[in-house]
Amino acid sequence: MTDTRTVTVLGTGIMGAAMARNLARAGLGVRAWNRSRDKAEPLAADGAHIAGTPAEAVEGADVVLTMLYDGAAVLDVMRQAAPALRPGTAWAQSTTAGLDSVAELAAFAEEHGLVFYDAPVLGTRQPAEAGQLLVLAAGPSRGREAVTPVFDAVGTRTVWTGEDGAAGTATRLKLVANSWVLAATNAAGEALALAQALGVDPQNFFDAIAGGPLDMGYLRVKSGLILDDRLSPPQFAVATAAKDARLIVEAGERHGVRLDVAAAGAQRLARAAAQGHGDEDMAAAYFASFDERPETPEVPEAPETPSA
Repeated sequence: MTDTRTVTVLGTGIMGAAMARNLARAGLGVRAWNRSRDKAEPLAADGAHIAGTPAEAVEGADVVLTMLYDGAAVLDVMRQAAPALRPGTAWAQSTTAGLDSVAELAAFAEEHGLVFYDAPVLGTRQPAEAGQLLVLAAGPSRGREAVTPVFDAVGTRTVWTGEDGAAGTATRLKLVANSWVLAATNAAGEALALAQALGVDPQNFFDAIAGGPLDMGYLRVKSGLILDDRLSPPQFAVATAAKDARLIVEAGERHGVRLDVAAAGAQRLARAAAQGHGDEDMAAAYFASFDERPETPEVPEAPETPSA
């Protein structure tokens, strides 16, 4: 049993909106705010109260969940919410932020008497909408009963990485996981770009690796978005992926590790954004291989492949 009744969601973009809907479906009261109110308004149909300011949104909340662009945006919004924050309120910070940002946010929580949970999630639009995210969380055992129903509503599993949210152990794990996701995404795009340049039918590539250790459902899903020109709406946008890539490179540099693949991937994502693909799915990093937008390769219809 839990006393959690009301959850405030600050940030209702791709991920935040999906999480808010699943919280409402789980029977929790939802108060939502977004800097662009029009992105929050559709949640009213799901029973959410749409607030005009962060302070209005957090008033009376048992749990505050932040899902914004980066750590700086979270700190700015929480400062706006500060006058209405109740000491003892649990704060689940799910934005992918850098290690320095996690420390700053934890310090803000301590200053205002909030119970801080470092709680980024793994997953994109589809699993977010289905309530199938993987929640990575760090924070005190005492008080977890407040955030548990929140995590259960948005995800299928919660991996606890420690008792101290300020240490950022969950964010550290998220950066490691994202380094693999972004490397795989960029590699898929480069393989298709090379196939395009060499006149290789992409389906021959998929057939060659089918069923072996090099085959990946994720490769096929991201490749399908490119080949079928289904990059909008994005599962996870290029611009956001570029931000995460920068955080990964910075974390490596801070700890004396050269991440050459991550650095190159960050450059590709930034180049794709500069080409006008920032609001498309991160698979659109494919276009960073070309000076001009190529024609979409034609491939024969293939058997349906499993989702990532």
